Amino acid sequence: MDSAAKIVRCFQLAAADIGLIPPSDAEIRNIIGLALREAIAVLLPNAEAGARERLADRYRDHFVHLDETETVLFPGVEAGLQRLVDSGYQLAIATGKARRGLDRVLSETAIGAHFCVTRCADEAYSKPHPQMLHDILDYTGITPDRALMVGDTTYDLEMAAAAKMGGLAVSYGAHARERLLALAPLGCCDSFVEVCQWIKPGN
Repeated sequence: MDSAAKIVRCFQLAAADIGLIPPSDAEIRNIIGLALREAIAVLLPNAEAGARERLADRYRDHFVHLDETETVLFPGVEAGLQRLVDSGYQLAIATGKARRGLDRVLSETAIGAHFCVTRCADEAYSKPHPQMLHDILDYTGITPDRALMVGDTTYDLEMAAAAKMGGLAVSYGAHARERLLALAPLGCCDSFVEVCQWIKPGN
């Protein structure tokens, strides 16, 4: 889902609400993928705990209730997910979102049925810790050498490496291609259509 612009805007609005200088677009894009608490700790390493909590609360308010920045599925996602499932792949989600946020997104997009298991940042350690992937592998019974993490951030690729799982980068999300390639992913795709072609369902 193309949510980076909304995340950036909501962080900046939340910071302004509590009297802080809003972080830059680049600073916020850098923390996309982390759990909210960890993301704020990176953005505001010297802030007191109370300020961090106020920022988190205002961010949630903006993201869920106040901000109307549109978030849509990337082109090819709906058809691509269906193709992967029809080809026998088990699909899962490991996300920096909280459970409530992920459930809301899956309900709004009606793609939740494609995923056999999901793990969120309030159910496990934040990326790049591999716990979410370990939980998913345990649930599915799949070994790491037969699994693939598709991600748009360095945290995704670091998590995959920590779980001894292959990582496939995508350049159309939060982190720049150069940063992703520095972690030596198995490949780097520029669209979800390319992701599906790279995986070659049915082969």
